[in-house]
Amino acid sequence: MGKTIDVGGWPPEGSPKPSKKSGTGERPPILVTIAAGLFGMLLLIGALMALSGKLGIATIEAEEVGIVVNYLTGNEEVITQPGYKIYIPFIEEVFTFDRTTQLFTMKGSKYRSANHVPHLDVRANDGSNFRFDELTILYEVVPGETSTVLHDSGPGSAFKDEWIRAHARSILRDEFGRYSAVEVANPTVYQAAPNEAKRRINELIEPHGIRIERINTPNPKFDDSYEAAIEERKEADQEVERLIAEAQRLDQLRAQRLAGVSKEKEVEQQKLHGDLRRSLLAAQERFIAVQKSADVYATERAGRGEAERSKLTAQARGLEAKYTKEAEGIAEKARALEQRGEVVVREAIIQKLRKITFTLVPYSRDPMPKRLEHMDARGKETMLDETTRDGGI
Repeated sequence: MGKTIDVGGWPPEGSPKPSKKSGTGERPPILVTIAAGLFGMLLLIGALMALSGKLGIATIEAEEVGIVVNYLTGNEEVITQPGYKIYIPFIEEVFTFDRTTQLFTMKGSKYRSANHVPHLDVRANDGSNFRFDELTILYEVVPGETSTVLHDSGPGSAFKDEWIRAHARSILRDEFGRYSAVEVANPTVYQAAPNEAKRRINELIEPHGIRIERINTPNPKFDDSYEAAIEERKEADQEVERLIAEAQRLDQLRAQRLAGVSKEKEVEQQKLHGDLRRSLLAAQERFIAVQKSADVYATERAGRGEAERSKLTAQARGLEAKYTKEAEGIAEKARALEQRGEVVVREAIIQKLRKITFTLVPYSRDPMPKRLEHMDARGKETMLDETTRDGGI
């Protein structure tokens, strides 16, 4: 038959209790022994985890970016938010990278660290040499490419060791070496070259999860003689700029004076226009007055002329009636004379001759005279020929 044991490890009630033998202690229950073993194992594992730094909780700081790697499945999880991350020790592991902007310095004459190397010497395309005493490159990890950084560079700060140093010097020399020393002294040039160098370096390092943010370049340094020539050139350029500024100032002054003269002439012209307009208005007013006066005079003269015409017309009509009557009387006389014929003519001649004083000569020159001659009292000779005698009055 089987033996029944309760959960505490003791036989049920009614079963005989184990006998106690002298010289031996009481044996612990089996479950207690198992629990104690498990607890010991947990303590041992905790001690090992504490020694290895893998307690299953990782802290992601604000200036860090993390990645959780699962060795069983191969999955990788990028963590960009700061905080705590729980993971399974020995199965998963958390790697963190510095996400702050890193500084790569090219200064001095010795290698001091992976991020501090000697200054940059460049040979220009005209054969001259120049240098940058302190050139700095700002770079950082691309947060979304943390897995690439881990695989290509390794954990921790390994990404700071080689990537920038491997490419920066050669590419910067290449870009600055495209220009002459005179061109490099121009600020627009020694800002364009770093930008192009930044683009080229990023093309090489961005596939590895790193990128350059900015390249800071100071003014280039040359040999003492060349520096003196550059200073002289700068002074000459400054003098040229001063002269250009002076010329611009003179141009502005000239423009201002021309504007002032133009304004004065415009004011004078407007004044003349005003005077001419006033003269024109006065002349127009005089013209209107003269025209009105002429109209009045013309009207008056027309009235007088019309009155005179009416008067003369009336007189002409009266004379016309008078002379018409006279003409009718003459016509009547003419008709009467026409009826009486030559007698009337002779009577008229006789009446005319009555008024003439004749001086008769006692003899006749011509027994049949055709004309008579007489001398008036004033000594003028009056001749009466047959024609006058017959018909003249």
